[in-house]
Amino acid sequence: AVESTQSTGGTEADVAKKRTRKAVKFQRSIQGATLEHILAKRNQKPEVRKAQREQLIRSQKEKSKAKKEAKVAKKKTDTKAVRAGQKKINKGNTKSKPARSNVMM
Repeated sequence: AVESTQSTGGTEADVAKKRTRKAVKFQRSIQGATLEHILAKRNQKPEVRKAQREQLIRSQKEKSKAKKEAKVAKKKTDTKAVRAGQKKINKGNTKSKPARSNVMM
């Protein structure tokens, strides 16, 4: 007689399905920040965080503005010196013939 594979029971010991382990999450410090520092940042109120961010942005803007102003001031003094030098050169050349750039030949 033909037997089905379902009704053969009893030959194999019942094997319970192996349970997979769930990953345990934990925190640890990273380079440049201790665990206490990270936890303190995480537990900060959003308003405090926002205020810190705005203050940082403000200070960065002031820094860049001061840098730009210094650059402009330096450029002004440099151009004044160059112009003064050019005027001296031009004044020495006043008695020579004028340049004939517009004359057609």
